Amino acid sequence: MDALELLEEDHKLVMELFKKAGEAQDEKEKRKIFREIYKELETHARIEETVFYPAMQENEELKHMVLEALEEHKQVKALLREIKNLKPGSEKFEPKLQVLLDNVQHHAEEEEEGKMFPKIRKILPGKLPGLGEELEAAAAANQFRRHCLWRFDLRELRHISGSG
Repeated sequence: MDALELLEEDHKLVMELFKKAGEAQDEKEKRKIFREIYKELETHARIEETVFYPAMQENEELKHMVLEALEEHKQVKALLREIKNLKPGSEKFEPKLQVLLDNVQHHAEEEEEGKMFPKIRKILPGKLPGLGEELEAAAAANQFRRHCLWRFDLRELRHISGSG
């Protein structure tokens, strides 16, 4: 899978999760789905920021688009943190989730249907397969890192509570 196909797959997966969240009947279920959205967006942003965008910035024609995309990532990350830190039952949960959806949808549409992906396909077609492999490796490494951090936090919690 080339880099753009992989990123488009990520976009579709996240949009499906947002749809599931919208169809969920209670807040507990919506928060569970939000955790999946959070995980997917965190990985997606990390691989774009550490692998994809640096490779794209090497091309002068793409620099401005990459800088704009990075600014959009900042907004999404801020919303993710805000939603994650809301107390259960907060009346802000659903409105913030909707704003997050709007931001992610705009970002994905701008990349896929705007100028970025079509331009990349035109000027860097030979680079996309190898970059796709790099993105897949980075995503796997990020998931492994998150798993290790979670296990460390769990051990630390057990140590602190005296149950480990």
